[in-house]
Amino acid sequence: MAEIHGEGIGQGVAQGPVALMSAPLEAPTDAPSTRTPDEEKQAVAAAVSATAAELNARGERAGGSAQDVLEAQAMMAEDPTLLEQVHERIDQGATAEYAVHVAFAAFAEQLKALGGYLGERAADLADVAQRVIAHLRGVQAPGVPDPGHPFVLVAADLAPADTALLDLDQVLAVVTTDGGPTSHTAILAREKGIVAVVGTGEASFTEGETVIVDAANDAVVTDPTDEQLAEAAERAAARAAAAAAPVTTGALADGTAVPLLANLGSPDGAAEALELGAEGVGLFRTEFLFLSSDEAPSVESQKESYRRLLEAFAGKKVVVRVLDAGADKPLPFLTDVEEENPALGRRGIRALQHREQILRDQLTALAQADAETDADLWVMAPMVATVDETEYFTSLAKELGLKTTGVMVEVPSSALLAEEILRHADFASIGTNDLVQYTMAADRLLGSVAHLQSPWHPAALRLIKMVADGGAANGKPVGVCGEAAADPLLAVVLAGLGVQTLSMSPSALADVRAELARHTLEDARRIAQAALAASNADSAKSAARAAA
Repeated sequence: MAEIHGEGIGQGVAQGPVALMSAPLEAPTDAPSTRTPDEEKQAVAAAVSATAAELNARGERAGGSAQDVLEAQAMMAEDPTLLEQVHERIDQGATAEYAVHVAFAAFAEQLKALGGYLGERAADLADVAQRVIAHLRGVQAPGVPDPGHPFVLVAADLAPADTALLDLDQVLAVVTTDGGPTSHTAILAREKGIVAVVGTGEASFTEGETVIVDAANDAVVTDPTDEQLAEAAERAAARAAAAAAPVTTGALADGTAVPLLANLGSPDGAAEALELGAEGVGLFRTEFLFLSSDEAPSVESQKESYRRLLEAFAGKKVVVRVLDAGADKPLPFLTDVEEENPALGRRGIRALQHREQILRDQLTALAQADAETDADLWVMAPMVATVDETEYFTSLAKELGLKTTGVMVEVPSSALLAEEILRHADFASIGTNDLVQYTMAADRLLGSVAHLQSPWHPAALRLIKMVADGGAANGKPVGVCGEAAADPLLAVVLAGLGVQTLSMSPSALADVRAELARHTLEDARRIAQAALAASNADSAKSAARAAA
């Protein structure tokens, strides 16, 4: 028996035989073309068109955030700048296959050098190149194996096109040697509730060997004993039973309410979130309305989307975050393109204040949708760093007819100023993903500093406690809507720190609900203190486990 460690996604455990992802296509040679440049270019155009159509079709079948990812890949395939580079190499005598291979690889290297979100997209581009070359050769693109029985899929990483359409009746779990907690594999595994451990490093797996994938403990067990297999099966059965149990409201064992809300990226996810027991929406991301356009959407078109969401959650709390653009989400009509470090430039409320009409239109659309529906609408601003920004946003939102206005706490300054900020804001919601990134000066999308990106780090936990204390001093509610809320034990710690509501991917609701029900408020406070007293993220998590 041996344990291979990585980053567990979710709290699941699964076991089964390994099936290895098929190897990439053999790289084309640089032998000169025997066809005319026009013939090679026509072949590329047909292959690119077929690849884009295939990716878009997969996206339509998958829906949700997977559709957004696959549509972005289709756009990569048809990128005019990239195709110009392909054509240049064909004009120099290269075959279509070799020109695609070299041009896409060069562009992928440029993305890797940029790091962050764009660096993570390099793997997506490599997958597009493989699909285009497969079309040029008239062969099947590399993909998920089909051994004819349920299996644990092991791969270097999974392309979005593969992850989006995994057959969950056959794929028991996913293990990747590359990637991290923010890779598309992790994001889609979390959304679909797939048991996964990512970023195991250069671990070796054998086709057909039985393994246990233990996401809750960040490990893959190879050559497990009969006792370990039995224990894993019991845990999986208990988790399935908890998920199938009648849905209850979120609460600690002593009855202390901890409402469990859903993070959503579009109104399409509302029905599933409600079915899984979401008591409302703790984070509705509005970027989907803006990212695919060259200009801001109209008030009317925005209102229609907001109205759909609010109607679905009639009578429940719905927290909407206004547009959070900048950094890895630039928009031509909003953000500055010349910033050297956009993560520290005009993003979030800074960008909106700079282009105030876009913010006014969005707030107007939200107020109109609120007037036509019965949900309890709360609206918050992203990336607030100062008291002045808080006053600006809350005053403008109330001027335009919104009743409950708050802020996202995602940078250390707003946590340090929480008591002052919450004298003006009606509530605060902590975005732990960015809060950890800015606290630790570690890009949350950069694998080389992944060890610094944990919300378990005592520095982040202490800032979260400061925000909760600031809320208590003003009688204002404080919630968490970052991925930290989806970690069941960390959810208990957050409750112990004074956080009142937790919002997460809907697939995480059952695990968090079950864990909260095992501990009283006194327990949660004791467990939180144990984590706060630690010196690093790993010891904080270990201390919390011991205290629990």
